[in-house]
Amino acid sequence: MYPLGASYDGAGVNFALFSRMAEKVELCLFDEQDNETRVELTEQNSYVWHIYLPGIQPGQRYGYRVYGPYNPANGQWCNPNKLLLDPYAKAIEGNIDGDESLYSYWFNDSDNPNNMNDLDSADHTMKSAVINPFFDWGNDQHPFIPYSDSVIYEAHVRGMTNLNKDVPPEIRGTYAGLAHPSVIEYLKKLGITAIELMPIHQFVNDPFLQEKGLNNYWGYNTIGFFAPHNAYSSQGQRGEQVNEFRAMVKEFHAAGIEVILDVVYNHTAEGNHMGPTLSFKGIDNQAYYRLVDDDQMHYFDTTGTGNSLLMRSPQTLQLITDSLRYWVQEMHVDGFRFDLAATLARQFQEVDKLSAFFDIVQQDPIISRVKLIAEPWDLGSGGYQVGGFPPNWSEWNGHFRDCVRDFWRSQPSTLPEFASRIMGSSDLYQHNGRKPVASVNFVTAHDGFTLNDLVSYNNKHNEANGEGNRDGESHNRSWNCGVEGPTTIRDVNELRHRQMRNMFSTLLLSQGIPMICGGDEVARTQLGNNNGYCQDNEISWTHWNLKDYQKDMLAFVSKLVHLRLEHPVLHRRRFFTGRDANMAADALPQVEWFDHNGNIMDLAAWSNTHAFSIMVFLNGSDIPEPDWYGNTMVDNDFILIFNAHYEPIMFTLPDEQYGRKWKLIVDTHNPKGPELNYEAGFAITAQSRSFMLLMSDEKKGRHSGN
Repeated sequence: MYPLGASYDGAGVNFALFSRMAEKVELCLFDEQDNETRVELTEQNSYVWHIYLPGIQPGQRYGYRVYGPYNPANGQWCNPNKLLLDPYAKAIEGNIDGDESLYSYWFNDSDNPNNMNDLDSADHTMKSAVINPFFDWGNDQHPFIPYSDSVIYEAHVRGMTNLNKDVPPEIRGTYAGLAHPSVIEYLKKLGITAIELMPIHQFVNDPFLQEKGLNNYWGYNTIGFFAPHNAYSSQGQRGEQVNEFRAMVKEFHAAGIEVILDVVYNHTAEGNHMGPTLSFKGIDNQAYYRLVDDDQMHYFDTTGTGNSLLMRSPQTLQLITDSLRYWVQEMHVDGFRFDLAATLARQFQEVDKLSAFFDIVQQDPIISRVKLIAEPWDLGSGGYQVGGFPPNWSEWNGHFRDCVRDFWRSQPSTLPEFASRIMGSSDLYQHNGRKPVASVNFVTAHDGFTLNDLVSYNNKHNEANGEGNRDGESHNRSWNCGVEGPTTIRDVNELRHRQMRNMFSTLLLSQGIPMICGGDEVARTQLGNNNGYCQDNEISWTHWNLKDYQKDMLAFVSKLVHLRLEHPVLHRRRFFTGRDANMAADALPQVEWFDHNGNIMDLAAWSNTHAFSIMVFLNGSDIPEPDWYGNTMVDNDFILIFNAHYEPIMFTLPDEQYGRKWKLIVDTHNPKGPELNYEAGFAITAQSRSFMLLMSDEKKGRHSGN
């Protein structure tokens, strides 16, 4: 009876499927010629239909046919003519082709779904496959990387290596390709600590895209929550993809890099009432999907994709948590980023951070111990929930993205919020005891402009998507630096490169967890397309034949990453505290804010709507928190100078109380320049739209005033 799914024990396979709707269930086995053998499941306990078949081996393909009520008006879609995927399938072969047989209604009678389509879908759909659960993990262990030490790299399995000539052609775009030594060495040199993979759960390639000659590239259309996507396998689709994925994880762990999965538990690829019947819909539609309360034919949708999973259903909650545990225990992944996570908090209509899902995760001894990252919004009412998730979660900080973009394009009244964002966004997270690591900081991600395009385009250019440039976000907070798109004008290109360096510096030297959008470190462009979800081609893939400016950008970003990791004051585990009235006269706060004259910022300076510059002192002496091993941390002091003004500004360095000697180690205006030395009170010029970082010449061990 348990566990659900197909479980191989060396002598045979136990098959188990939940359906309280079913009146009869047939297990369908397929041989090499696709001949189908049906075996009725006669055993049923607590709505779990099950059978043990001796002699069945890994690689066996199978599916289910579920007999029961077909009454779409009441949310019942049982149709034994549709071959159904096992929701717990560990491997899936093939994909769908858009044939009419995949649907439970007739195309020419779509207004009457009660007229059941009786075409058999077996030749046009995907098939589940039995896997061998055994794998030699050797001494593999999860890398121990504290949240505060994390630097995340968002990547796409296919796009990362499809054009990488250091990877053998036969494995490019696959799990094996991503695990190639040249790729891992590249990431190690860059300095990232975790790779966050865009969806690798088995997803559907949408027929409407195929009709336009396009493909679902991003993969946010899951149908198999336990199965690695088969198209990313170089070895086969009948279980080979499972061990290839495991081997990839093992290689990343050997290099000390965590693997985080971007997971889509908010909806499935079956869409709304006009979508295909592939799995859940035909097994037990009412148990898995949230239906409109007074109209059971239609689906409640907060994701924009047709349906939302029913987060108050025990079966749905079990499916999700079983899946999460499987990926941690059997596939050794180190964390998850939850797509549109506000939907997971909708136990009823409202978003509730104390919903059943979060309670279950909080107490689960397996899931609660890995990294949990929320995309803290969905498309439903009240769905924007940045800062609203439970204490053991981190969140994509959309406020950081928006504010940093606005600051560097010199938008008025951004300075006060900018100061909060670079210090870890305590205004969003500190009220309920959360720490800076609650904030996953990013400037760009897969959804939207690349960093290169952010500084090269004012408007989206999504014509290649075939939707008349109507898709994608129109308000991007981008600035093309004077020319729309590629240009040969030297001054424009130099400004664009400096702006990219400015935003990378802000990202990697802010408190919180930085996330790099893969390819930004080499100035990847999508030619202005800010919605590349369907561009499985060179528009979306990372190019590795680098020009000199791209090599320079890569070296600059790598320098920043390693600088961050080497200095604990740049990635503290607690929020900074500022100056207060009880401090001793000779004590220094953990952070101090100065204007360009070297004066401590007052209310008037903070209130200046056209203030686009600031100087920040970070006190690295006797950081008021031990490291993870209980050791007292002492670091250099730092001065960060931000100038988003269109003219150069002279900054007067603080007096000797803050430090006598300083070394300029980062200058986005002159990134290859020498590391110049300055003394207290010296005037230093920050060129227009530039960032500078100065470091004290020693670790003095001076106590702060907090």
